[in-house]
Amino acid sequence: MTVAQEVVVNPDSYQDMLAAVQAFHDKHRFRECGGEELVYRVALMTEELGEISACVTKGKSREALAEEVADLFILVLGTAISSGFDLRQAFWDKMHKLQSRQGRMVNGRVRVSEFRD
Repeated sequence: MTVAQEVVVNPDSYQDMLAAVQAFHDKHRFRECGGEELVYRVALMTEELGEISACVTKGKSREALAEEVADLFILVLGTAISSGFDLRQAFWDKMHKLQSRQGRMVNGRVRVSEFRD
């Protein structure tokens, strides 16, 4: 099935995004060919983060930044698939933890972290 043939029921649906990434993994046989190995995936995510940094520090367009962030997001979704965890649940669990934290100013910028003095 080509991209033009793909039917996206709801482009805002987490399930549809996850299914699209799963289809990409299946198409390229990631599981059988090392594409789901976690150390490899971390290296790919690091590479994408570097490309995001280059967009910001070199003043590239919003479109270029959006593309690089989308690459990272796709890799994050794929890592959840590869590792077998529910990213949606992990997201909400983490958001609940973050909501209970206090923010601090650190070097002139707000930081919300688990501070240990």
